[in-house]
Amino acid sequence: MRLDIAVLPGDGIGPEISAAGVGVLEAVAARFGHAFRYRYAHCGAEAIDRMGDPFPEETYGVCRAADAVLFSAVGHPKYDLDPAAPVRPEQGLLAMRRRLGLYANIRPVQVFPQLACLSPLKEERVRGADFVCIRELTGGMYFGEKHEGADVAWDTNRYTRPEVERILRVAFRTAMRRRRRLTVVDKANVLASSRLWRRVAQEMAPQYPEVEATFLYVDNAAMRLVQDPRWFDVLVTENTFGDILTDEASVVGGSMGLLPSASVGDGTPVFEPVHGSWPEAAGKDIANPLAQVLSVAMLLEHFGLADEARAVRLAVQASLEAGVRTPDLQEPGRRPCGTREVARWIAAHVLSGGAGGAGG
Repeated sequence: MRLDIAVLPGDGIGPEISAAGVGVLEAVAARFGHAFRYRYAHCGAEAIDRMGDPFPEETYGVCRAADAVLFSAVGHPKYDLDPAAPVRPEQGLLAMRRRLGLYANIRPVQVFPQLACLSPLKEERVRGADFVCIRELTGGMYFGEKHEGADVAWDTNRYTRPEVERILRVAFRTAMRRRRRLTVVDKANVLASSRLWRRVAQEMAPQYPEVEATFLYVDNAAMRLVQDPRWFDVLVTENTFGDILTDEASVVGGSMGLLPSASVGDGTPVFEPVHGSWPEAAGKDIANPLAQVLSVAMLLEHFGLADEARAVRLAVQASLEAGVRTPDLQEPGRRPCGTREVARWIAAHVLSGGAGGAGG
């Protein structure tokens, strides 16, 4: 297979983990006989510094022309610490989602057996947790009408029936491929927009009789994620709730550096880790590349390359088993590995099929 891939390294640790993702893609291409072509483009703070825009028109063109986007991270303290900054790196991410029509963010959460002891929750609560969060990505308060004055401000949480229907279709279909349990998260006891979500979900549920659809208020869902993350199979919610809940879910497995994601919709799909740019760690070779590597697995799976995706996931599991881990995951008393070392090890394992050549 031939794929044109837009690569957006972004800010902070982005270039380091981006290189890890591309290295694994190259190993996949070599082993399975594919041809992947890469075009690099600017986004985030580095794009503001270079071009005055966090998602320049040139970058949009590269993304639109590609088969997929491998994105890493955006963000920089000089913008975080300035509430009056007229342009922010994160605006580039929102612009990319909006302009590419990416309305569904899919975040699988899996607790690796080797890392269950690292979870901030009790090991017996998290071991075996395996669920998918589906977040609506282009509606709600992030994109609704806004006003910001000296003494009053507002953000409008607006949703239309078609927007709700299309994200719920993604959620129901995802549940059909898994354990057929769907949890719709809202705040229907307070918010009119949530009552629309619940009403539409109830109307659509009979179209998927094999799926058990349940409803939770967002505060209850947040508690359930901590009390028993194994209870969930597929969780779907609106943009703002999804942002918060998926970050909460990301630490269940022991590190935010483990969670990949796919953003899909009408245009070029984007595959990215859910963590931020961690600028304090940039250039120190300590960033965990696994979320980026697992995002590569999601990219491959999106194009029907199931064996290739499985090879990447097996390599990640093997690296954890072998103790080839960055500092955030390493066991006490064992030498932590750098970003590049972990990435090379995984790429070698993919290339060799696990039959040697992956020694660390």
